[in-house]
Amino acid sequence: MLSIPVNLGLPRAPRLITSLPGPCAEAIVKRDRAVTSPSYTRDYPLVVARGEGCMLEDVDGNIFLDMTAGIAVTATGHAHPQVVAAIQAQAANLIHMSGTDFYYEPMVELAEKLACHAPFPNGARVFFSNSGAESNEGAIKLARYYTKRSSIVAFLGAFHGRTYGAMSLTASKTVQRANFGAMLAGVTHIPYGTHASVDYLEKELFLTILPPNEVASIVVEAIQGEGGYIVPEDGFLQRIRDICDRYGILMIVDEVQSGMGRTGRMFAIEHWGVMPDIITTAKGIASGLPLGAILSRPEIMTWQPGSHATTFGGNPVACAAGIVTLQLLENGLMENAVNMGELLQAGLTRLHERFPRMSLPRGKGLMVAVDLLDEEQSLDRELRDRILQEAFLRGLLLLGCGKAAIRFCPPLVIDSEQIKIALDIIADVLVEML
Repeated sequence: MLSIPVNLGLPRAPRLITSLPGPCAEAIVKRDRAVTSPSYTRDYPLVVARGEGCMLEDVDGNIFLDMTAGIAVTATGHAHPQVVAAIQAQAANLIHMSGTDFYYEPMVELAEKLACHAPFPNGARVFFSNSGAESNEGAIKLARYYTKRSSIVAFLGAFHGRTYGAMSLTASKTVQRANFGAMLAGVTHIPYGTHASVDYLEKELFLTILPPNEVASIVVEAIQGEGGYIVPEDGFLQRIRDICDRYGILMIVDEVQSGMGRTGRMFAIEHWGVMPDIITTAKGIASGLPLGAILSRPEIMTWQPGSHATTFGGNPVACAAGIVTLQLLENGLMENAVNMGELLQAGLTRLHERFPRMSLPRGKGLMVAVDLLDEEQSLDRELRDRILQEAFLRGLLLLGCGKAAIRFCPPLVIDSEQIKIALDIIADVLVEML
């Protein structure tokens, strides 16, 4: 049965009572600029005080409809009461006792549940991390450890994180790599998502500069996230699997953004019926608490005690939130992602027909994007950014991705009324701007 919490305290639609940013928000933004790293990206001056479901309230009492879910993190909505109760109960008993060195049941229980959902024939082994970047770092190490090879193939447009190993695989924006010196050695990037790309890998690179018997892994997003919510051509992921099988290469699928029910399946790779060797995940796994995981076929995760570990990964409070998150995904939220995703794409398609400078939508479930185009139908980043700002000023929170895309990754508890509200606001913005 679908479990969508009723918003008892916040309205179900945006309500703005001050100019944006309001006076309290403006003061906090000023304080923030004086003490926090300028490397943080802030698209607009939202200063959040609390949230319920798909709604957020800022420090001035303004109410917003959230179509970002904290970058696809709060899968069960903001402050889902069952998740909050699990966090409170676990925190009252045990907040931390490192799973690297000791045992506690929430870590085991969550690993068991994830292993049951892994698309592997014989279950999975699970390593818990703190984030998607850390999951990808560990997956790189695991692939090299298991294969005794060092080279890695990744994709242009990919985002796997900003720590050094993950950053070496990332190829989304130059700002993410510029001025940081040498990257991890042995990484080769190719275009994403097309059969031509796979041909280039096997018929050009493997025959010239990249011996396939030295490649440890091909690291691929089932759907590119930061790169633009790009859905690969049918057959692309199957061909990656085939190449990995023929050359003894491990297929690592990054499901940090696309996983945990967002596309209507626990992992997006399931839409294509492809079995990877390793899956990395994070974001939606614990409804907002810092947690990530590496899932591998059992015969691959054979590294020795001490070869890879983390102090905080698999924290008992985060695991308690993860257990309830999985239950909610199983009990209706994945189904809701399918239904609301279809409704969202249908509405965006109608907007495209009215406003051809907004592309047709793409994606699966509640991982959806549209591009903004200029009058010559070329990508228009400036227009996209202006739309994000205008939507914020009307109480709708959106994020960009890719070169000129708007991504829609709301909490999976969103309902049809809130989908309609979001579409109406976007329509109003497009009428004014186009």
